[in-house]
Amino acid sequence: HPLWINIHVNHPKEITPELAAAADRLTRAGVPLGNQSVLLAGINDSVTIQRKLVHELVKIRVRPYYLYQCDLVEGSGHLRTTVSKGIEIIEGLRGHTSGYAVPTYVVDAPGGGGKIPVQPNYIVSQAPGKVVLRNFEGFITTYQEPLDYDPEAIKSQEALIAPRPEPGQEGILGLLQGERMSIEPEGFAQTRARGGSEHRLRSGEIAQKWTPLGVGSIDANNIPVAPQLKDGGEKAEDEEASEK
Repeated sequence: HPLWINIHVNHPKEITPELAAAADRLTRAGVPLGNQSVLLAGINDSVTIQRKLVHELVKIRVRPYYLYQCDLVEGSGHLRTTVSKGIEIIEGLRGHTSGYAVPTYVVDAPGGGGKIPVQPNYIVSQAPGKVVLRNFEGFITTYQEPLDYDPEAIKSQEALIAPRPEPGQEGILGLLQGERMSIEPEGFAQTRARGGSEHRLRSGEIAQKWTPLGVGSIDANNIPVAPQLKDGGEKAEDEEASEK
C-alpha cells in the first residue's frame, strides 16, 4: 500500500511506551514512519536534546524527517528561535550521528513559498573542475570534477520517461536547464518602465542582446507602461481618447 505517515514529536519525553507500541504496530504492518518536529525556544533548541530526540525516534523505527523553524503564528513569538540556532543544531547532528537520524531543517516560507531547506554550508570554494569542501570536523578537502563529463549523454535515456509538467513552477531549475534567463518579481516590468518611458535595454534591436542562443525571451513591445499624468493627477487627453 502506498501509505506513509508522519508523526509529530518535539521532545524525547513525548516518546512514551504507548507511542512506541503504536509505532511498532504500524511499522510491522509495513507503514513507513517519519517525524516532523518544530524548533521551540526553551523546549528543544539544544543540540543535546535534539540528538536525544532523533536517537529515540530511530529506536522505534521512526525516521526524523523535518525540523521546522517556528512559523510566524500569532501568540507563538515566545517560542521562536533564530535560524542560526537551527543551523547550529544541524551542525551538531550531521557527522555526529547516523545520517538516517538527521532531519532536514526547513523554513516554511511566509507568503506561501513552501518549505525552504536551510543547512550549514559545506562548500568552501569552487573553481573550474574543482570543488573545495569541508566536513563536520572542519577537515577541508578538494574534489576533482571529471573533465570529460557530458551532461547531454543522458538525454536518450531521459527521453524514455515522460517529464512531469510544472507550468510556471520551473523555478531555479528552469534557469539551470536553459528554459529561461531570469525570474522577475511581480510588478518588475512596471518598475523598470521608469515613469512610462521604455527602458533603453528593452527597446529596439538592443533587446535582442538579452536573448542569446534562444534562451529566455523579452518582448520589448509587451511591457506595461504606466499612464502619463498631467499636473493634478489627471490622465492625458490622448490617452483618455484611446481608452474610449
